Amino acid sequence: LQTNMISRATAVLALAGSAAAFAPMGTPALRKPAGMQMSAQTHAAKVAIAGAALLIATPAFAGDGDAGEKIFNANCAACHAGGQNSVVPDHTLEKAAIEKYLTGGFAEKSVAYQVTNGKNAMPAFGGRLSDEDIANVATYVISTSEAGWD
Repeated sequence: LQTNMISRATAVLALAGSAAAFAPMGTPALRKPAGMQMSAQTHAAKVAIAGAALLIATPAFAGDGDAGEKIFNANCAACHAGGQNSVVPDHTLEKAAIEKYLTGGFAEKSVAYQVTNGKNAMPAFGGRLSDEDIANVATYVISTSEAGWD
């Protein structure tokens, strides 16, 4: 996840630099009162900054569901086969149960937090799985829960 954030930040900086570099120089197309004029570079920079804020503020989830399925089957299926819960039967991985019982509700970040830190009878996998593996499992769990477990 950290590598993903660095890649996103690099992309944002490249976007901001190219937006400012290719903005037209010279007289703005529309005249505004002297105190209201904004150069094309200033406008491009503001747009790039706003875009950067959105990219950086967005959680770096949306992992690889196919990879997540393999990790899930190897690490989670012993208790959660088919989206069920062999330890606490009410706390399944069905969408309604996730919305009801999971802190943070039906979201990849909530699943990732639970997998990383554990809770009650569920062990923490933060020391056993990488952040990328956990993001992939979270994507798999949410997408499969949304579609319905087999």
